[in-house]
Amino acid sequence: MSGLNPPQREAIHYLDGPLLVLAGAGSGKTRVITQKIAYLVQDCGFQPRNVAAITFTNKAAKEMQERIGKLLSRATADQLQISTFHSLGVRILREEAKALDYKPRFSIFDAADCAGIIGDVAKTNDKGTLRRLQAIISNWKNRLVSPLAARQLAANDHEQLAAEAYLSYEATLKAYQAMDFDDLIGLPVKLFSEHPELCEKWQNRLRYLLVDEYQDTNACQYQLLKLLTGVRAQFTAVGDDDQAIYGWRGADIDNLKKLPSEFPALKVIKLEQNYRSTARILKAANNVIAHNEKLFDKKLWSELGHGDPITVTACKDNEAEAESVVMRLLAHRFERRGKFGDYAILYRSNHLARLLETQLRNHKIPYLLSGGQSFFDKAEIKDITAYLRLLANPDDDPAFIRAATTPKRGIGAATLQVLGGYAGTRHVSLFHAAFEEGFAHRVQARQLEPLLEFCGYIKRLQSRAANEPAQHVLPDLLKAIDYETHLYDQEEERTAQARWANVCEFSEWIKSKGEADNKTLIDITQSIALINMLDKQGDGDVDAVQLSTLHAAKGLEYRHVFLVGVEEGILPHRESLTPGKLEEERRLMYVGITRAQHSLHLSYCERRKQAREFVPAEASRFITEMGKDDLRFSGGKLAVEPDKATASARFDALKALLAGNKP
Repeated sequence: MSGLNPPQREAIHYLDGPLLVLAGAGSGKTRVITQKIAYLVQDCGFQPRNVAAITFTNKAAKEMQERIGKLLSRATADQLQISTFHSLGVRILREEAKALDYKPRFSIFDAADCAGIIGDVAKTNDKGTLRRLQAIISNWKNRLVSPLAARQLAANDHEQLAAEAYLSYEATLKAYQAMDFDDLIGLPVKLFSEHPELCEKWQNRLRYLLVDEYQDTNACQYQLLKLLTGVRAQFTAVGDDDQAIYGWRGADIDNLKKLPSEFPALKVIKLEQNYRSTARILKAANNVIAHNEKLFDKKLWSELGHGDPITVTACKDNEAEAESVVMRLLAHRFERRGKFGDYAILYRSNHLARLLETQLRNHKIPYLLSGGQSFFDKAEIKDITAYLRLLANPDDDPAFIRAATTPKRGIGAATLQVLGGYAGTRHVSLFHAAFEEGFAHRVQARQLEPLLEFCGYIKRLQSRAANEPAQHVLPDLLKAIDYETHLYDQEEERTAQARWANVCEFSEWIKSKGEADNKTLIDITQSIALINMLDKQGDGDVDAVQLSTLHAAKGLEYRHVFLVGVEEGILPHRESLTPGKLEEERRLMYVGITRAQHSLHLSYCERRKQAREFVPAEASRFITEMGKDDLRFSGGKLAVEPDKATASARFDALKALLAGNKP
């Protein structure tokens, strides 16, 4: 407990009822959660298996597990239930599947699988429409709106179409014995609401709950927490109303507002001492967020000194802004003899990264881009995981279709259409239908033979996948389907090499996971849909500038931050100017400011190129709200613009200086 401040100590020791810890940015909330878990186990007699900590990301859960491992023995730490909401949901549903008429080995469909089903039932292939329909249905699920209720709520054409698709989508998922990500929270709520005895069983198993990033919970997650905590209400919710920036994806700040009224015995403890940023940065952050209506009043403060002034640079246009940011970053790094990894460039929207990337590449500056394509979204990885999903659940029809046709093996669309029609009338899966005599009479022998050969192979491999170590089975699968040859037949050599390298990396990951956790291929497959894995940007040992959206940067910190595009229409976004949405945009600005430890640099454009035209731009209202005392302005209409030759000469001199100081 050494080094903890009084409010942190109080939050750790408080066990007299429900507790809300309002943890400001950089106030040591993860330390409070981990220390409280240790206190519960070591001093209060809680069994580790009865303590659950719930996070929003696998990365946060892993970090928490690692920190706990340093406070408790490895054996004790391993018994704790530290997981994401979705992982907890999976654990509950696997164990109680029967009560909801599911098999324990149900499939978990990713966004692409779900889009395919929605496209089928809504009869559309338009990607924009599909994304919108998925978002609407997901939002309804997160608010516990049933398909029937959705029909009453539909307020426009897209919502009408979504409501029509919703019922068929749910029925299709159930027929496939599959769930989407939203179901992993929604179905446990349904389970506990309809089966009080099962709810009581899990309340007794999870006797103390700690919830991280509580302000990001949606209505469905809130109900799950209420059901799990029950009348005992033994929980600690840790959150910050000033960092609630996920309203657009269903997070509901009302969950914070409701706590005091729904839990009258609620204790509120504020963590206001910031261990990350200098006083100037915190003053600017406090000034901005003071313009929002406050749920709970708090003010961050720091003992880390006054710090450098915050710079605000007005740029002629977006190309000039990108060049200016990179030039100033190089100069700043040189002055401080720093590393590239000390710097982050943050922005409101992904499209703002393109010109920055160009400038960074031009100056040979290493950088990492957050929010890139997930490893599991790569086509070659989805091909292989289709086989693994089919091994884990033969009723997984989308996996069956992808595996049966990749690589090509003589199973055509016509055969699959007949199979689909027959399976529909028989109410069985495609895999099951392929073996039935009735189907055999509907196709020619040359159509049936490759299909039965494929299904027979999957059947033989299922037994091995469920019983043998994962590291023995996957290489045999890749060899049997000759996937490497398939890639080289389909792609140019360089592309095929890159894609095969990804498959090999995936295979190595499966192998190491199987060896480390002593798991079969089936075991690993059942958790794959929940893993945001192989995020090479998360290694931490790469010396590179981090490019990130503000949303993706939440929870992170950097020594020096460049916040670009701080102008009206971008931050705040032009579609978020209503009072409620504007408050969330202001919280996003607050998150951006509080990522910085030592220095903060803002920039905006006086005009911005959109398509082929320049449109006038102006500084964001949030810059004014920061207060002028700690801001240093440069550029802009009143400043004398240096000519290009002077700017070029200065840059050449800087490059020569940098080159001369290389070891």
